[in-house]
Amino acid sequence: MKRRLLLSVLPLLAVVRQTRAQAVRPSDRDRADLARIEAYLNSVHSLKAQFLQVAPNGAVSRGTAWLDRPGRMRFQYDPPSPLLLVAGHGLVVFHDAQLNQTSNIPLSRTPLGILLADQINLSGDVTVTAIQRPPGQIQVTVVRTATPNEGSLTLSFNDNPLVLRQWSVVDAQRQETRVTLYNVELGGHFDSKLFEFVDPRFFGGPSSGG
Repeated sequence: MKRRLLLSVLPLLAVVRQTRAQAVRPSDRDRADLARIEAYLNSVHSLKAQFLQVAPNGAVSRGTAWLDRPGRMRFQYDPPSPLLLVAGHGLVVFHDAQLNQTSNIPLSRTPLGILLADQINLSGDVTVTAIQRPPGQIQVTVVRTATPNEGSLTLSFNDNPLVLRQWSVVDAQRQETRVTLYNVELGGHFDSKLFEFVDPRFFGGPSSGG
């Protein structure tokens, strides 16, 4: 049981070892689509959505997600899940209330940091390793250029119009954690306390969902 927190958070954040990824050689169509995706992602400064997460072992969790760029995110898992993920102040905090365990990881060391950047660029510091086009969709896989061992992030979009619907993280053992968004509400101003973790051990109660 003591290892559950670590086993839960690492696939999602993907601070793992893997071989250096190879950049895709983009076609003219690829470059046009990547430019569209960059423009779309940079236009989304905040959102609120419901999410469904599928862990590598097949376990399914649901909850509410808030994203507020740059650098802030909250995953409030629905009961009976004891989990909470909060990104803010340059850190990702993952808390398991049942085990009373908390893990802190620098946002810059996680693939999610790519999605939460102030200016999202799919070149330079980020390397695109794959572009796929299932029917009605575009999927782009990226890693950090300097440190690809920190994991890969695949963003899945519905096309026409372009809408982010899912992301997944795959570790070196090919273990995938997949997050699907639905009931997405773009825009909005959120209380900054949503993106701050208060350890209940010091304040006598569970962290609020905001």
